[in-house]
Amino acid sequence: MPGLERVAIFTNEYPPNVYGGAGVHVEYLSRELAKLVPVEVRCFGEQNDDPPNLRVKGYTPWAEAKQNTDPRFGGALDAFERSLRMAKDTLDASVVHCHTWYTDMAGFLAKKLWGVPLVVTIHSLEPLRPWKVEQLGYGYHLSSWIERTGIEDADAIIAVSQETRNDVLRLFNVDAAKVHVIHNGIDLQQYRATAASDALTRRGVDPSKPFVLFVGRITRQKGIIHLVNAIPEIDPSLQVVLCAGAPDTKEIGQEMAERVAEVSAQRDGVIWIQEMLPREDVIQFYAAASVFCCPSVYEPFGIINLEAMACETAVVASAVGGIPEVVVPGETGELVPLELKLGTFDPVDPARFAHDLATAINKVARDPALMARYGAAGRRRVEDHFSWTAIAQRTLALYQTLV
Repeated sequence: MPGLERVAIFTNEYPPNVYGGAGVHVEYLSRELAKLVPVEVRCFGEQNDDPPNLRVKGYTPWAEAKQNTDPRFGGALDAFERSLRMAKDTLDASVVHCHTWYTDMAGFLAKKLWGVPLVVTIHSLEPLRPWKVEQLGYGYHLSSWIERTGIEDADAIIAVSQETRNDVLRLFNVDAAKVHVIHNGIDLQQYRATAASDALTRRGVDPSKPFVLFVGRITRQKGIIHLVNAIPEIDPSLQVVLCAGAPDTKEIGQEMAERVAEVSAQRDGVIWIQEMLPREDVIQFYAAASVFCCPSVYEPFGIINLEAMACETAVVASAVGGIPEVVVPGETGELVPLELKLGTFDPVDPARFAHDLATAINKVARDPALMARYGAAGRRRVEDHFSWTAIAQRTLALYQTLV
């Protein structure tokens, strides 16, 4: 393509090491871009693949990151060190595109060393995730500085939702003209309704009975504790299936275990699957669920809602961040209002939020016609607005303006 010889993508997550929405985004975006222009992915891990148009190189962990220091600093220090290695390796690219704070410093340094424009995609923002102090200690100040440095020096910034763009303009010193909205996408062939249910039965879920589903990590951001707190008010004829693993901290993992045990003692049908399921199994869960619930307190976009909608499942989600740009209330699902305490991501009234989640879930699950209408409309919406092909083309057009 004239003026654009190769794209370099810097990322923490890349297959087989994908644990969140950012990793899903990078996997599919890089695949689609590689149909249009040569792509090199530099990622955290041991990957080493060199096909014609999609080269992948992994960067292994820094063994000394947690030695002779507060071990909570390890994540941020390791990211800094791997970013240095990513940036110093010879770069044959017309543009470097970073995803998440983990590699923003790599992009910042690569821009200086190799004289290439820097693009940063915002999947989430450190200033809006203060609970990470539990996970990183004061390493959170380092991750926040890395993120700010990369964003404010970027030549273009991609926000995955309009609400995320608003957050960037509010929190960072950047030119509004540099901040562009390009939504996340979905693989419409892979994510679709299926009648298969063997993955459910293997994990103790009865596919003949209706269930509400959660999929995600155990983290404050995803709001799973609020959904667990809603379980006593959820129709007892509904199974509650929690596909939730990888707790951010030992403390939140313990809190989750204790609360699930409490609600399980009050009613049957609470099934907690703690392993991270293969994608083909998760699709079976999405497709079989009566309702998918996304109770996030912070969600710049919420790609999991797209996944559920693509599988023709009705969605109940909190009305935060970019979720209202995905889920249309009264058309593809229900949005639950959520008011947060000023300067925090704690609900003003947690009991009310849990109650409202349960009410919305019951409303949809008790009305088969509504459930079916939301599911069909959700599939139409993702087909019309969220294909990766269109997203890759928009991203490539943005690159072209920089080279």
